[in-house]
Amino acid sequence: LDFLLLFLVSDEEEVSPPSALPPEWSIGESPAGEEQDKQNANSQLSILFVEKPQGGTVKVGENITFIAKVKAEDLLRKPTVKWFKGKWMDLASKAGKHLQLKETFERHSRVYTFEMQIIKAKENYAGNYRCEVTYKDKFDSCSFDLEVHGKRIFFGEGQDDAGELDFSGLLKRREVKQQEEEPEVDVWELLKNAKPSEYEKIAFQYGITDLRGMLKRLKRMRREEKKSAAFAKILDPAYQVDKGGRVRFVVELADPKLEVKWYKNGQEIRPSTKYIFEHKGCQRILFINNCQMTDDSEYYVTAGDEKCSTELFVREPPIMVTKQLEDTTAYCGERVELECEVSEDDANVKWFKNGEEIIPGPKSRYRIRVEGKKHILIIEGATKADSAEYSVMTTGGQSSAKLSVDLKPLKILTPLTDQTVNLGKEICLKCEISENITGKWTKNGLPIQESDRLKVVHKGRIHKLVIANALTEDEGDYVFAPDAYNVTLPAKVHVIDPPKIILDGLDADNTVTVIAGNKLRLEIPISGEPPPKAIWSRADKAIMEGSGRIRAESYPDSSTLVIDVAERDDSGVYHINLKNEAGEAHAAIKIKVVDLPDPPVAPTVTEVGDDWCIMNWEPPAYDGGSPILGYFIERKKKQSSRWMRLNFDLCKETTFEPKKMIEGVAYEVRIFAVNAIGISKPSMPSRPFVPLAVTSPPTLLAVDSVTDTTVTMKWRPPDQIGAAGLDGYVLEYCFEGSDNWLPANKDLIDKTKFTITDLPTDSKIFVRVKAVNAAGASEPKYYSQPILVKEIIEPPKIRIPRHLKQTYIRRVGEAVNLVIPFQGKPRPELTWKKDGVEIDKNQINIRNSETDTIIFIRKAERSHSGKYDLQVKVDKFVETASIDIQIVDRPGPPQTVKIEDVWGENVALTWTPPKDDGNAAITGYTIQKADKKSMEWFTVIEHYHRTSATITELVIGNEYYFRVFSENMCGLSEDATMTKESAVIAKDGKIYKNPVYEDFDFSEAPMFTQPLVNTYAIAGYNATLNCSVRGNPKPKITWMKNKVAIVDDPRYRMFSNQGVCTLEIRKPSPYDGGTYCCKAVNDLGTVEIECKLEVKVIYQGVDTPGQPVFLEGQQQSLHNKDF
Repeated sequence: LDFLLLFLVSDEEEVSPPSALPPEWSIGESPAGEEQDKQNANSQLSILFVEKPQGGTVKVGENITFIAKVKAEDLLRKPTVKWFKGKWMDLASKAGKHLQLKETFERHSRVYTFEMQIIKAKENYAGNYRCEVTYKDKFDSCSFDLEVHGKRIFFGEGQDDAGELDFSGLLKRREVKQQEEEPEVDVWELLKNAKPSEYEKIAFQYGITDLRGMLKRLKRMRREEKKSAAFAKILDPAYQVDKGGRVRFVVELADPKLEVKWYKNGQEIRPSTKYIFEHKGCQRILFINNCQMTDDSEYYVTAGDEKCSTELFVREPPIMVTKQLEDTTAYCGERVELECEVSEDDANVKWFKNGEEIIPGPKSRYRIRVEGKKHILIIEGATKADSAEYSVMTTGGQSSAKLSVDLKPLKILTPLTDQTVNLGKEICLKCEISENITGKWTKNGLPIQESDRLKVVHKGRIHKLVIANALTEDEGDYVFAPDAYNVTLPAKVHVIDPPKIILDGLDADNTVTVIAGNKLRLEIPISGEPPPKAIWSRADKAIMEGSGRIRAESYPDSSTLVIDVAERDDSGVYHINLKNEAGEAHAAIKIKVVDLPDPPVAPTVTEVGDDWCIMNWEPPAYDGGSPILGYFIERKKKQSSRWMRLNFDLCKETTFEPKKMIEGVAYEVRIFAVNAIGISKPSMPSRPFVPLAVTSPPTLLAVDSVTDTTVTMKWRPPDQIGAAGLDGYVLEYCFEGSDNWLPANKDLIDKTKFTITDLPTDSKIFVRVKAVNAAGASEPKYYSQPILVKEIIEPPKIRIPRHLKQTYIRRVGEAVNLVIPFQGKPRPELTWKKDGVEIDKNQINIRNSETDTIIFIRKAERSHSGKYDLQVKVDKFVETASIDIQIVDRPGPPQTVKIEDVWGENVALTWTPPKDDGNAAITGYTIQKADKKSMEWFTVIEHYHRTSATITELVIGNEYYFRVFSENMCGLSEDATMTKESAVIAKDGKIYKNPVYEDFDFSEAPMFTQPLVNTYAIAGYNATLNCSVRGNPKPKITWMKNKVAIVDDPRYRMFSNQGVCTLEIRKPSPYDGGTYCCKAVNDLGTVEIECKLEVKVIYQGVDTPGQPVFLEGQQQSLHNKDF
């Protein structure tokens, strides 16, 4: 509500306080609700403030400044500070003549200083103020009071007299007594019982400035008060007192010994001349003298841990209308002012028109001006609609008056005049009347609508109609009629237009082009009033209207020149002349007759490629009267009659390169010339030509081998050979320092490998090769560097595949095919031995090549098991390698199977291992049983590792036979050994005497059953080292690298499962190569085993020293590759 935002002004002043207080009065604390308690808690913590604003006192007309300081050490940006009056009025919007807000920042102390300065204080500026500071999630606030002292007044009955009386004071005293005779109205009770829609009316009538805060307090006070043990009688929910009056708060204690404290807005109330405390038995009384608007707040009293609260409402005295409104008469357009006076300065006043409230605003015609006690309603430019009854209302009275607005007598000072204007000129109709009123313009009786070309201007008493760029349709009768008057001002407008020829549709030089044989109809727009007469002529000879091949035609808004079947001779300059009463006009138009161009001369083919050619031609002799825009090119096979266009975009040049032709096929080409008219006839065909091209250069030229007198080169065929095919190759060489290339082969060679012979030893040569076909020799392919003619000895090196570095195991009857790559130059000598003896080539096939050797056994037998040694020798260099081959078969059956004992449902069996283990370790046994009656065999135990077992859960009364199979990695033995005797499970029980066994000692020192093997690993791929160990008690396993224990290294992972020990090396690098050791320790001993790990880095199949590394499965694919 707007009136709530005003400071209330009062002439009353506060009473001077007494000099002393009675000694028996108690001192209490100040009130606050839950919200105020939270703010006080924040204030006590002093989260942000380093200096809080303090309350103060100022006299009317003087200045006062409040200061708050905030420390900025922990703040990244400036905090936000707001100043409030009361509970909700933000003072930022009130800054101006009487209020200024400032802020500064001291860099050396990093302190923000915020100031609020009140200039020329008025009495109604007194009250409670609050300063709030926020920064992100931090908040701090502080409340303080401002007291404004001025003249002294006389208070009513029950109030202290603070000084002498003056005349104005006596008047006020007399008014107070008169009001006391009237029944007192409790605004608090009115608001409690009123509807929300009536709150605003009650607030205005009884001078409530903080309606929003009062409603919040009303809502809070409607809550039910809890029963109190400390208070026998609590405070009333609310108290009401007039400004300057005295109020009495009374509570009654259940225990008179309890200490009582009074609070206002959370701050303790100290005794003073304003606040007086009184004790009467269990009653505790607080008197507040000379109540001002700053005392309008929440109060509470505490006794022990309990409290009760109340609201105090201070009511302003009513505002009276001291000077009534007066009836007023005015003319339309005049400024009207309605004036009244009230009893107080800057009082809140409402204006009404016919009972409806007038709300001034930026778009309103009403303005309200306040000059102290004067309130003036201003109406700018009054109209008849402003005639009404106007009233003003205050909190203590109202006044009304009537406003009558009439029209003034109208006089025509300047009438409209008739006008004649040229077409395109401005038309301006102007008149002046005695009054500043609006009016309407009409043309030929119809209202005129404003546009970009037509503007209606009203400035004071002058009215204008301005028409820019007059048109013929603007001619007519115009009338201006002032509003509200029965008066018209007429005028006539006449528009004239001299003849004009409009050539906007022609070129800049007024040239018209027509194709030979076509009809030309040239229509030229014309204008003029009256319509002009048009005359066409050529070479001073008039062209008459009629039916000839060249004739003229006339129309109201145009003139037309017609030429039937245009010819080249019709080209020339034609003239048109216009004439009417307003003047003459002349124009010259050039007509140009154009035709198709002549065909070009036959083109010439200057160069031929594999699928392309280059052709040239000359422009045609006659371009048809229009420039040549370009050419179309067509081609066809010589044996065909079908021409194919080669370009869809015009070729601007006189040369072209046809492509995508077939090699070896004869072609012809021809040309079309194109101008703006169309396409000429085709030229004569060119002479036939055949596309043919040499091949691309050979590829991958490389050195195959070098001796002391020869160099062998190899290469690959060209990537593109073409239709001419490939006849052969020419290999050429030249010595270093010379440019003389010598052919190595006299005749063309078909192969892609050739040896250059008879070369001097230790010389250096450059080599190149060319491919030759019917079109000639291709571009040469050069070897990138000179070649030294000298044989190079490369020491031999054997590349054992990874899967052959451990024992190679195959079953009897399977094929053995092992490829062992090696290196060495010249071609090495190879020797194979088995167990130190030369290999019998009748049983084992050996095949050797320049890069590998193959050992092949079609059907392996157990006799083929053993150690195979390979020796590779080049000159005096020797390299050896060994491969272990193990041929395995099924084992034989156990030698004997015996029944050791039978008791109850159990049978104890023992047996001896087989003589023949199949060249592989026995992995277990399978035991079967059969009832003597059926002799059907059923498996009892599988994969059993020991040579004795107990068969249980046999059927009593049956007789059983047992047999045992041996098992190794190839499977079960073909036969089984059966018990000679049978085992009878007796029905009658017998006492079983447990045999006496000596305790078996299972203790065993650690022993490796499978050793570590030297291993090669590839950099970047995980590698594992495996071995198996046995021992009791279970040995502790320790891995070492280069005799240093591996402990808590994330690059290594160690596993141990059923005696199998594994060391995994994650993505090894050459640094991880070395000697690895596995150490097993228990109480009976210690054992160690070592192996070597070499890590290779592969670059496109070649490791770091320059030797190939084969992975399992790669040796066959790399067999035919060059290293």
